[in-house]
Amino acid sequence: MEKVITDDLDALVDILPPHIRQPLRRQKDIKELLEVVLDLGRPPEARFPRREMILNPKEVDEEDIDYVSSRVSSFGDDNRAGIERTLHRISAIRNRKGRIVGLTCRVGRAVFGTIKVIEDLIQSGKSVLLLGRPGVGKTTMLREVARVLADDIDKRVIIVDTSNEIAGDGDIPHPAIGHARRMQVTTPTRQHAVMIEAVENHMPEVIVIDEIGTELEAQAARTIAERGVQLVGTAHGNILENLMMNPTLADLVGGIQTVTLGDEEAKRRGTQKSILERMSPPTFDIVVEIQDWDKVAIHPDVGEAVDALLRGRPIATETRWLDEAGKVKSKKEAPAAIVMPSRVVKPPLRSKALPKLYLFGVNRGRMEQIAKEMHLSPEIVSNLNEANLFVTSKGYYRRRLQKVKDAEAANLPIHVLKSNTPAQIRQLLETISPAEGTGKADRFKVALSEAQEAVTRVKGGQETVELSPQSAYIRRLQHLIAERNALSSKSTGKDPNRRVRIYK
Repeated sequence: MEKVITDDLDALVDILPPHIRQPLRRQKDIKELLEVVLDLGRPPEARFPRREMILNPKEVDEEDIDYVSSRVSSFGDDNRAGIERTLHRISAIRNRKGRIVGLTCRVGRAVFGTIKVIEDLIQSGKSVLLLGRPGVGKTTMLREVARVLADDIDKRVIIVDTSNEIAGDGDIPHPAIGHARRMQVTTPTRQHAVMIEAVENHMPEVIVIDEIGTELEAQAARTIAERGVQLVGTAHGNILENLMMNPTLADLVGGIQTVTLGDEEAKRRGTQKSILERMSPPTFDIVVEIQDWDKVAIHPDVGEAVDALLRGRPIATETRWLDEAGKVKSKKEAPAAIVMPSRVVKPPLRSKALPKLYLFGVNRGRMEQIAKEMHLSPEIVSNLNEANLFVTSKGYYRRRLQKVKDAEAANLPIHVLKSNTPAQIRQLLETISPAEGTGKADRFKVALSEAQEAVTRVKGGQETVELSPQSAYIRRLQHLIAERNALSSKSTGKDPNRRVRIYK
């Protein structure tokens, strides 16, 4: 079917004060509106896919904030509210006294026909996990999944709807979910309990869940899958490797554990004695990485993909997209060496293989220029929650600024540059880039395996184990391995011989 978009846009525009509402209505591309931002003491701003604009030079005051707040539902523990029987989301920013000082009024849209590229996977009865960056359409796709399964396939579908993201605000769900039923969640901390309640009380054939983000929710998802119920959900992470490296959510793809092999088995496999292996069958059978609104990469067998990644083997993925005529096109991709006349080179890895960088006190323009010279495309993000690696300068790190503390609290790996020079930035990119040949990638895996083996030895009774010298980025990951195994660790020595010591 062709894509049909419904957005109840008038309902959102009507909650805005007249001096903000009127200039917004005059915009020719109002149908493409993404959100309206109201911050106390700043002019109101409208955001579109390709532009941003000031709606009125008059600064937003408390009356404007109160005007909007009084026309939406009450804000929950997650500081989100809505407009009854619509999909719009109003999110609040509060000051230290709890007073609302900012509002983000985001347009919610139901896009019928958005799951065309994965409809066969959804109808297969297998559990499907959707991954992708914020704003790429995960929730929109989830909403359409619920409608198709309930209306077209006649399945009993229950939506566990935290913050009323999927089925809209109010007690009557939005028509976009079809005949699917919706269970509301009073507070995000109860999402896992409502997931179990849905299975025990309402006999669903399918459960749809948005943003699995905690260990309890991952455990609830496994319980549901083990009862034979199809799961379709989303989780924090852009690609499969993100879940594998996340100790909280790794159980969704089978969990990762350290296994110590015998001498003969290690020799037969050609590996070290201490290796990483999958613990159990994955909760989700299929992982879909949403790369763009009409383009996805598919891992049809999650268990097989995880095993391949842990053994350092290339994994085959299927890429699907819609062409200009709306037809589904697909291509199976498997990384392979390309033979050149005088040498063998690896194809450049996609930019998704690089960590997402959050720069703090580091020159972004210089970083992008050096990355371009190295033929790399690192993604530099402005939201700490989206980052995989926090990059800062030595001066900023020593001053223990709040952003540094936030990164540490989020258990985010931190790379400290000695200075903001091209040489230091180039060294960072060389460290995190897997596109420079197998040697560096192998050394990276060996360094993490060495840390895992040290953990095993210390737990086995050895007092302390000193690891090989590594870069700051890899040392940080080694520290995390020790921390997650309830062991102590510290870095000793000076670069380039600085190393991690693990002990009880």
